[in-house]
Amino acid sequence: MNPRQLKTFLAVIRYGNLTRAAAEVNLAQSSLSDQIQTLEEELGAELFLRSRQGVALTTAGVALKAYAEEILALNEEAKAAVRAAAGGTERSITLGTLETIASERLAPWLSLFRRDNPDIGLKLKIGSSGELLAQLQNGSIHAAFTFDRGQQDERFAMRGISGEPLVLIAGRDSQARPAESLAALGTIPFVATETGCVYRHLFDTAFAEAGLVAPPIVTEADSIATIIRLVASGAGYGLVPRLAVQSSPARGNIVELTWPGEPPTASLVMMWRRRRVQPPALARLLQSATEHLSLIRPDDARLRRAG
Repeated sequence: MNPRQLKTFLAVIRYGNLTRAAAEVNLAQSSLSDQIQTLEEELGAELFLRSRQGVALTTAGVALKAYAEEILALNEEAKAAVRAAAGGTERSITLGTLETIASERLAPWLSLFRRDNPDIGLKLKIGSSGELLAQLQNGSIHAAFTFDRGQQDERFAMRGISGEPLVLIAGRDSQARPAESLAALGTIPFVATETGCVYRHLFDTAFAEAGLVAPPIVTEADSIATIIRLVASGAGYGLVPRLAVQSSPARGNIVELTWPGEPPTASLVMMWRRRRVQPPALARLLQSATEHLSLIRPDDARLRRAG
């Protein structure tokens, strides 16, 4: 079982088609089939079910997929570590995050990390929660910063960074009034992201923890920034992280209403792959996060302490 075979295996998974997978890995289809067959013979298990519609993973193939991704990621990291040790290249770390987290929570810490570690390059990728998870799985990012979805995955380590308040917002010109009770929120029209997005998870969880069915969603938007702009224009109410409101250009056109109960919060977390040996640059980043990033708190917490 070698890296080339594993790359071929993952290419077949991505395309579900031998012809297109062969084109990606620059092999004739017959050679690709030979590689998969050799891999199956070595492992003693069939990895794909073949049909006229394409190929699908067997149970054994599903089991191999996560290991194949891990092996290839470690293979690339080992090469990079050796090149860096030999002075052939700069050590670098690629981080993935949601846009609002990058600007409001990570920027001060990343500046501090760069000052303390000038020999390590930083790359920052902005994406959705689903994109970040996929990039963490395939090794294209070393760590991800996102909100906790309450899902456990043994492949990843997770560290809590801060508890971010969620705020109830409405358009300034909508003459919105604070709800008298949590139950009253169930009749208010809301704007939210689509099901599956981490922000929609935070929305649904806030009402579930209050023992309520989530209110009707009158408009679904593709991002938290779009939600805030729609709320500002009067399209409905929103329940969003306060840090997103603070950085929004539409901030002057919205009002924050009192949540009738214990204010909900979202857990901001850092995630990375569990490995026996972490890349040296990532190990230094994790140490810096332990010493400095966990000290970052929401603005309202800092104000309470100051008061």
